[in-house]
Amino acid sequence: MAVPPSYSDLGKSARDVFNKGYGFGLVKLELKTKSSSGVEFTTSGSSNTDSGKASGQLETKYKYSNRGLTFTQKWNTDNTLGAEIAMEDQLAKGLKLAFDTTFVPNTGKKSGKLKTAYKRDYANLGCDLDIDLAGPTIYGSAVLGYEGWLAGYQMAFDTGKSKLSQNNVALGYKAGDFQLHTHVNDGTEFGGSIYQKVNDKIETAVNLAWTAGSNNTRFEIAAKYQLDADTSISAKVNNASLIGVGYSQTLRPGVKLTLSSQVDGKNFTSGGHKVGLGFELEA
Repeated sequence: MAVPPSYSDLGKSARDVFNKGYGFGLVKLELKTKSSSGVEFTTSGSSNTDSGKASGQLETKYKYSNRGLTFTQKWNTDNTLGAEIAMEDQLAKGLKLAFDTTFVPNTGKKSGKLKTAYKRDYANLGCDLDIDLAGPTIYGSAVLGYEGWLAGYQMAFDTGKSKLSQNNVALGYKAGDFQLHTHVNDGTEFGGSIYQKVNDKIETAVNLAWTAGSNNTRFEIAAKYQLDADTSISAKVNNASLIGVGYSQTLRPGVKLTLSSQVDGKNFTSGGHKVGLGFELEA
């Protein structure tokens, strides 16, 4: 079996069907460029149509391929600065080391995280250390795969309080165009998803979630249809009668338009419906 996905990527195919191609309540613009020296720039901005609040982010990334190094810097309109340096496949094949820092000039707040990940056939492991003088938090995850079956575990241990703050398990199965994923978070949140690629043009997904102590089961289905190489339509609906539709089209190479709308089926005449507009430019 090939390298299994990381714990955070379990069930990703189903989540992509539910999330990609939608941007309810947002007007968003994203621009990606690359300089002649190899520095990648990603600039994005969005405005919330309900509150009118605008936000933006700038990211620069430079890859030093010969040494397996990647330097990333980030800034957003909340005035948070971030920097990360990562090294991959240098000390050992499949091993990635990274150090991530953030700084808020207005408050002087600083944070840092040391990240490690190791992947090879049948296993994908991760361990992060959140640097905090009051007591660091250790994050760990492991995914094992064999003949399509996937089993994962994720935990977080607060050394300051000497207790587990996160305790999640997952089980899944992947076979070609079909994927099944189930998980239990902290013994109280239960969920599962099914993804199927019906053919080259149609993808479908089903998602279920339930919280212990509650009789409310959350259920949603979604589908994506690829009209042609440049155009796709998406639709989803959940048990709260929220209906979402999306339309994506590549207008020309490097220019993508996304339109989306969410309708409250239970309160159709009361308003409160949302629309979204997105532009992605890449040069």
